[in-house]
Amino acid sequence: MRVLSCKFLGRVVNSTLPNVKPVRSFSRNLPAMVKVGDALPAVDLFEDSPANKINTGDLVNGKKVIIFGVPGAFTPGCSKTHLPGYVSSAAELKSKQGVDEIVCVSVNDPFVMSAWGKEHGAGGKVRLLADPAGGFTKALDVSIDLPPLGGVRSKRYSLVVENGKVTELNVEPDGTGLSCSLANNIGKK
Repeated sequence: MRVLSCKFLGRVVNSTLPNVKPVRSFSRNLPAMVKVGDALPAVDLFEDSPANKINTGDLVNGKKVIIFGVPGAFTPGCSKTHLPGYVSSAAELKSKQGVDEIVCVSVNDPFVMSAWGKEHGAGGKVRLLADPAGGFTKALDVSIDLPPLGGVRSKRYSLVVENGKVTELNVEPDGTGLSCSLANNIGKK
């Protein structure tokens, strides 16, 4: 017999159990990070305002699209290096690599993303899409907890999607660095 003790309503309760070995069983479906060959999750993002939903499944259907994720609009690395690199390389990426669209995603609201894009002259070059609740970021399993930036944000990454399938993926090893996810590394793998 096995004696089981537990606290119930502030009292210790003892119970006897037959000779049964305790079994620890945990079941949790954890998302797995997106990988090359996966279908891009279809999630609603927002462009310019909450009224303008853009579904990622529709966005990439029949196209070659670069999507890059950043921890936050107006943050130093994103504003000085990441977004400007894609804005300045947009014409070359589109002409030489056959890219139809370049999209920047961040866990921000659509108004912030719109203002950030205007500040960097992204119009016609890079679309800035907001992932306000982090649904797309979580579906890709590229979220990172950054309390100084407000909590759950996106790791820094880039991916190439062709007709809905991920064909290239670059996730910064520490989630926030500026190396493999930069515009000049697209198509180098």
